Amino acid sequence: MTDAKVKKVLVTAGGTGGHVFPALAAARLFQEQGVEVLWIGTRQGIEADIVPKNSINIEYLDIAGVRGQGLARLIWAPLKIVKAVTQVIKIVRRYQPDLVLGMGGFVTGPTGVGVWLCGRPVFIHEQNAIAGFTNKVLARLARKVFQAFPGAFAAGPNVETTGNPVRKEIAQLASPSQRYDEREGPVRILILGGSQGAVALNQLVPKALAQLQAELPFLVRHQCGAKNIEAAHGCYQQAGVDAEVVPFIDDMASAYAWADVVVCRSGALTVSELAAAGVASILIPYPFAVDDHQTKNGQYLSAAGAAVLVQQSELNEADLAQLLKEKLGSRDELKRMAEKARALAMTHATEKLVQRCMEVACE
Repeated sequence: MTDAKVKKVLVTAGGTGGHVFPALAAARLFQEQGVEVLWIGTRQGIEADIVPKNSINIEYLDIAGVRGQGLARLIWAPLKIVKAVTQVIKIVRRYQPDLVLGMGGFVTGPTGVGVWLCGRPVFIHEQNAIAGFTNKVLARLARKVFQAFPGAFAAGPNVETTGNPVRKEIAQLASPSQRYDEREGPVRILILGGSQGAVALNQLVPKALAQLQAELPFLVRHQCGAKNIEAAHGCYQQAGVDAEVVPFIDDMASAYAWADVVVCRSGALTVSELAAAGVASILIPYPFAVDDHQTKNGQYLSAAGAAVLVQQSELNEADLAQLLKEKLGSRDELKRMAEKARALAMTHATEKLVQRCMEVACE
């Protein structure tokens, strides 16, 4: 595109909140700048619920991930992919987008290929510290490759580090010193299992907290995932611990602002939000993540003293109780961790990502 302006954009991301919410932040900013946005996703991912609620049009591909799946799905995968690419080509011809921004999840693969075959510029963004399979493939077709963490891709002229787009409500929170200095009373603990929940955290945390409540006052909010709500309630009741247990938290900015410390997985979006919000954390990487990318994500914070990183295989309720006791006993220590987290934040990631997409597409 020369002497032109970006008017229409395809955004593609799917599966989990780690892909969908950064893409949503970018899509909203495109819209704020007068750009029409069409989302390509799947009916199985959370985008099917989240995207329409945000007044963004969405079309669905009949495609599913194959990595780590059974033989039957692997055998049928090529046919499914060809069908999905064909569907994308039809969408591109009808919608006439100026570019596509792929933000991860298996749906971005056929979308990126279909757009590329139509001669439109492809941009991808990798949220994790280790690039995923789909983005590694699309990087060969992309006009520009954006990464949240340095080193996800080999350095090159088409690779730029932007950070992860986070919701502006989170990036605009008051500084850690403002929040922590004003607080008194019980320590506030926020437990996050990600958008899908985390069964191990739902079971482990209540038992650990039960060992602390006689000597350390605390308040607990726990996001457990919709499928786990009854089981999580049962775990807290059995442990004799009072907690606010919810399936999902829509207003994460308020949740981070409330918390003194967050106990959670180390998904890419969570790590970026912890930094943007400026909040202390105890990170327990999901042990079965592809390429163990959650450990690498978490090290971005733990290496700077902004978080404590501990592997699930090395943890039981007694160990977690001791760790919580050490960290929760001093709000000043939590504030120092929070300040180190805020220092790592790339708070203008969304603006940089959207601006660079439009600039490069028009070159």
